[in-house]
Amino acid sequence: MVNIFNPLKMRCKTCALVTSSGQLTGSKRGGEIDRSECVIRTNDAPTAGHQQDVGQRTSLRVVAHSSLQRVLRSRQELLNASQDTVFIFWGPSSCMRQDGTGHVYNSLRLLNQLLPKLKVYIISRLKMLKFDELFKKETGIDRKSSNSWLSTGWFTMVIALELCDRTNVFGMVPPEFCRSPSHPSVPYHYYEPSGPDECSMYLSHERSRRGSHHRFITEKTVFANWARTLNIHFYQPDWKPWPTNS
Repeated sequence: MVNIFNPLKMRCKTCALVTSSGQLTGSKRGGEIDRSECVIRTNDAPTAGHQQDVGQRTSLRVVAHSSLQRVLRSRQELLNASQDTVFIFWGPSSCMRQDGTGHVYNSLRLLNQLLPKLKVYIISRLKMLKFDELFKKETGIDRKSSNSWLSTGWFTMVIALELCDRTNVFGMVPPEFCRSPSHPSVPYHYYEPSGPDECSMYLSHERSRRGSHHRFITEKTVFANWARTLNIHFYQPDWKPWPTNS
């Protein structure tokens, strides 16, 4: 990850990776999350009004190109009050071009001028290709030919593994969760209680073969595999991956 000037230098013993899932609603995990050395959040997920469940600290926020405008609209909470937060933005190379045609990069340069103390980084084109290669290595699926977009959760998990000695993930269900007929229904985002159902979103994206979609369940299968050997732990719901021979 690079900003206009310097590469990111950050290391944490313990990280709380806080998803945007409705699984966190009513969880009262906020204190536990805030006690982590570093707290990682995604896109425009707010803390105001949800501190009891998701905490209030943010050390790092990973943001998709498609969420930039929502972050700018929430500028007062997410940007003006976040001078100590590191922001990492990702997007396809067409959005991030530095020749004047990359609209996301242009917006970030302007943001850097308006708020010069804000720590803004982008994932380089070379690094983006590495994320694609990792997805293909772990799944056997070529992202482009399968009409898939990697989710912000994928980028955030891989970044956490680079930066954190231990990663505690809050609000991520196991890969088989949504295929159980008895799974509870929760909103896709804890801050949109009337929004779409989480499992309906996961399953529709996973099954779709037309247009570009996220492979949420495939990604979670990879995360579960990694958790067998890496220092990754899942809470709310609390679960551990099945042993390899199951």
